[in-house]
Amino acid sequence: MNATPAGSEQEERAELEELRRLLPAGPVERQVLPPGRRSHHKDVLMQLIDRDHERDSGVSPVRPRRRPARPALVAGAVAVALAAGLTVGIGAGRDDGGTAGQPGASSTAGSTAGGSRGAVVTLDRIAAVALRTDVEPVGDGQFVYVRSRVAGNEGAFDGPVELGEPHERQVWFSQRQGPVTDVGLIREDGQDWPIEVGVPDGTDPKDSAVPAGFDRPTYAWLASLPTDPDALLKLLYADTRVEQGEDKDQAVFGRIGDLIGEQIMPSATAAAFYKATARIPGVTEVADAVDAVGRHGIAIAREDTRHGTRTEWIFDPGTLDYLGVRTVFSRDTERAEAGTVYDTSAVLERAVVDKSGQEPGQRRRAGRG
Repeated sequence: MNATPAGSEQEERAELEELRRLLPAGPVERQVLPPGRRSHHKDVLMQLIDRDHERDSGVSPVRPRRRPARPALVAGAVAVALAAGLTVGIGAGRDDGGTAGQPGASSTAGSTAGGSRGAVVTLDRIAAVALRTDVEPVGDGQFVYVRSRVAGNEGAFDGPVELGEPHERQVWFSQRQGPVTDVGLIREDGQDWPIEVGVPDGTDPKDSAVPAGFDRPTYAWLASLPTDPDALLKLLYADTRVEQGEDKDQAVFGRIGDLIGEQIMPSATAAAFYKATARIPGVTEVADAVDAVGRHGIAIAREDTRHGTRTEWIFDPGTLDYLGVRTVFSRDTERAEAGTVYDTSAVLERAVVDKSGQEPGQRRRAGRG
């Protein structure tokens, strides 16, 4: 599994290792997923939970548990909380021996293939708008706040898809650069759920703390990334690990979607992410897509052929502002017909606040006081 590849494969592996060393921070093994990807991972994780209950790994789960019916997953040294915002430990799929994606799928950046002509043109326009947008820097001790309307699959595990009722979700992400175990906070279903890193029993919490990086992005860390789209895409491909049979292009597309969905970043960095997306094979444009509050827009999309679903990033057709994301079935399956919405979200507000749990209005009132 870890044998040294020969020839061009060995050169490619060396190049990827060099790119990984260029990352501003070391790769981390935990990720907070936005609503656009929670439902799919919930289905996968529930299956792993059943398997995990058959053995005792001796690792404490990430807190909190959202509902008794959705217990925390313990898998080796990786802790998972199926909380309102789904905090996911992904170390099991990102070890140094990770394999390339689905046969025929691009496994590295720089492929001559890219998005469709329509997608490339639209992404270039979105990048131009992002570049012209003034963004106030976020301080190390502050929090990025995002308020959304979300809905996800509430059907039985591995059964027919049943989209739940839309509800409000608020998240606060710590912007501290140094390693932390307290990543942030989710407010959903009338309760607050801390986003915390799982710490194995008998381990010093400092040893499990996560620094800023792709899986715990901060404004300052995002500002340190290259703004050349080709260089940025190479870093993404170098840092993204997939298991055998998974589509690496899809994984990179999803990772960029995570970043643009619930973060605040410098305008040049945002523009670079959109231009990098245009270089991912299989990216297309959808003329009309609807977010969780009924707003229509154009979408940048990519199909996950393995699961028969399509992820759509939705943008206002006039301003090209980001509206939200949804996942729909791209073909008929045993679980749903083509066109069925699997999960959906709409971003209603982004802001910078000084404390976890503080809403933007509260910050303004405190400032006036």
